[in-house]
Amino acid sequence: MKKVVIVLAALFGGGAILAAALVGGMYYWASLDLPDFKRITDYNPPLVTTVYARDNRVLGYFYKERRFLVTIDELPNHVSRVFLAAEDSGFYEHEGVDLLAIFRAFVKNLQAGHVVQGGSTITQQVIKSLLLTPERSYKRKIKEGILAYRLERFLTKDEILTIYLNQIFFGARAYGIESAARTYFGVHAKDLSVAQAALLAGLPKAPSKFNPFADPEKAISRQHYVLSRMLDQNWITQEQYDDALAEELVFKSMEDPSWHQGAYYLEEVRRRLIDHYGEDRVYNSGMHVYTGVDLTHQVAAERSVRKGLEASARRRGWTGPNSHLEEEQRETYLTENPFVVEALEPGEWIEVLVSEVEKDQALVRFGEFKGVIKAKDLSWARTPDPSKATEDVPPVKDCALVLKSGDVVWAEVKAVPPSVLNPGTKAPKGGPVWELALRRRPVVQGALVSIDPRSGEVLALVGGYSFAESQFNRATQAERQPGSAFKPIVYSTALDNGFTPSSVMLDAPIVYTDSETDKVWKPENFEGVFFGPTLLRNALCKSRNLVTIRVAQRLGVRKIIERAKALGLEADFPEDLSVSLGSAPVSPLNLAQAYTAFARGGSIVKPRIILKVESAWGDELEINEPEYSDAISPQTAYIIASLMKEVVRDGTGWRARVLKRPVAGKTGTSNDEQDAWFVGYSPYLLSVVYVGFDQLTPMGKYETGSRAASPLWVDYRMAVEAEYPIEDFPQPPGIVMARIDAASGLLAGPKSEKTYFLPFKDGTQPTETAQDGGGSGPNPSTSSKGEDLLKQIY
Repeated sequence: MKKVVIVLAALFGGGAILAAALVGGMYYWASLDLPDFKRITDYNPPLVTTVYARDNRVLGYFYKERRFLVTIDELPNHVSRVFLAAEDSGFYEHEGVDLLAIFRAFVKNLQAGHVVQGGSTITQQVIKSLLLTPERSYKRKIKEGILAYRLERFLTKDEILTIYLNQIFFGARAYGIESAARTYFGVHAKDLSVAQAALLAGLPKAPSKFNPFADPEKAISRQHYVLSRMLDQNWITQEQYDDALAEELVFKSMEDPSWHQGAYYLEEVRRRLIDHYGEDRVYNSGMHVYTGVDLTHQVAAERSVRKGLEASARRRGWTGPNSHLEEEQRETYLTENPFVVEALEPGEWIEVLVSEVEKDQALVRFGEFKGVIKAKDLSWARTPDPSKATEDVPPVKDCALVLKSGDVVWAEVKAVPPSVLNPGTKAPKGGPVWELALRRRPVVQGALVSIDPRSGEVLALVGGYSFAESQFNRATQAERQPGSAFKPIVYSTALDNGFTPSSVMLDAPIVYTDSETDKVWKPENFEGVFFGPTLLRNALCKSRNLVTIRVAQRLGVRKIIERAKALGLEADFPEDLSVSLGSAPVSPLNLAQAYTAFARGGSIVKPRIILKVESAWGDELEINEPEYSDAISPQTAYIIASLMKEVVRDGTGWRARVLKRPVAGKTGTSNDEQDAWFVGYSPYLLSVVYVGFDQLTPMGKYETGSRAASPLWVDYRMAVEAEYPIEDFPQPPGIVMARIDAASGLLAGPKSEKTYFLPFKDGTQPTETAQDGGGSGPNPSTSSKGEDLLKQIY
């Protein structure tokens, strides 16, 4: 008996040694190529970069994996508990490996004849997700266990659970609990109910199989299992369990604002971030980017640009239908393009099929509905002719000259039929008929930039008619000739070199020959006529080209270019007189920066699109404080602002008078009406509008800054002015006001017929008084002034 015991003890001891050796050998074998688990401690998953408006509303996201970082302390207790119930109820007790769970999995796999259950703890799942391949093998399982055990001695349980909740995939492009909450319930993870959290906890096991959008029954069945596990663990009460089972789940995704409102602004942010941080960091690091965009301003600016460009396109006439369908194609088209008319509102555009055309109206169809376009609602649809303005051509009165049956065209909803608005209203025989107006999509493009000149924040930025159709940002990337919008820069230079608002210059023909090329340049005023002796005030107010050129001659081109660069303009300026008429191309954003000097009393402020950038963990990466640079004197800035107020009150910027508050402005038009500009500002808001074709093409007769650009500016500003109190430009020390005779530029006398109340730098105001009743020329009593005018001719 004693020998048997000895033999059994020897066998047991040998077996134990052999088992220990086997375990040790397996440990050594599995440990040979283990990855460094410490990499997990610097958890840095691909995260969504979020871009915020100035009021912290989300403008958009940049990402490759849709994951938002959250921490355990940001989540209610039940959210983390449901995942423990579903995946690892003993998480806070084990040391990274749950041997009992592994044994259960081993038995089930043995019974099934293949691997059907893993028995992995949450720690092991983190290891598998971040360090190992997803293959199902015992070798990988051993590696998992070894690394999980080591990781638990390096990180706290809460840190491991935080990694798990942010790392796991929930299907539908959702990575992490926050993204899943937004994707399936349209809420943030911190707002999930027990029932909602339980459903999400059931997804990681098989995201496609339990996807509630695809198979809600399976998803809810899995949710019931998770809730029962919560109840078994006493983590919820019976009442909470019953309430969760009874809760009606509504599956909906949180709206992604990206590339909808503010798409051009968002794209400019993206470009700047990539230039600074690189594409990989922008799309994966989860930065928080705070911008200057004001969504109220942005929406108003986008609407104004679209409306203005559509009106511009109509002024050029009708370019034809979108397409034309033969008889046999029409019913198929209507069937394949259904409409939900309840969603249609006045002002919305729809694509319609012309079914019948008469002289006074065209009948159309869209989906199963009918509409009518009356002759008065296509009266603009003339044959295009750039040499004729819209008022030069009689309105179209015959629909048959524009449309024919089978045409597919754009139409704008003018009014919703009463029977659609009020279902109880009796519809006419044959169903309701929608009143529509013919429309065409514009080819002409435009841009709008709006800046707070006090801080440099770019409140709105629109780079074209439609970001979906063209991502080229004309507000920042297009450089076009500003035309007369450059003249305030010329006149600000003049004010610092002996000129005053009452200086008299000759508006007469001028011929300029380039000494290098022998090319002859014969500039003209827009009107094609000459106005003789002209006050500097009137030259700017009425945008007189010939006076501006003579001022530039007196100053020298070099001084004007130096002033433009001091104001921050980055153009390649030609060293000739054409620069005074805005021949050097600039972007709308750059021109806006130059004008900030006039709006803020002499110093320019750099436009700020990105205000601050933080890492995913809240560390500050970048902060852009306002950058100011002195450019001109406060007195010069004030005089220019006062003269540009005259442009609005009495000149080409007259449309801005509708604001009924102090506004300074300047129109600009390049040769052949290829580019149209309007720059207008108050002390609190500076806005620039540009309109023109992408390919240099005349927009048509009278398509000037006043007609083509200023309506967009006015429409935008009318929508946002109520946000600001009425404010005028403060008068700095060193300015005196004087009433000037409009004809002579001298102090107004008793017989002066027309006068202007103008600002002057102290000591530069006229001292002589006009002696007669004015007239159209300078006062002949001053011989030196007459001699000066003669010098301007010869």
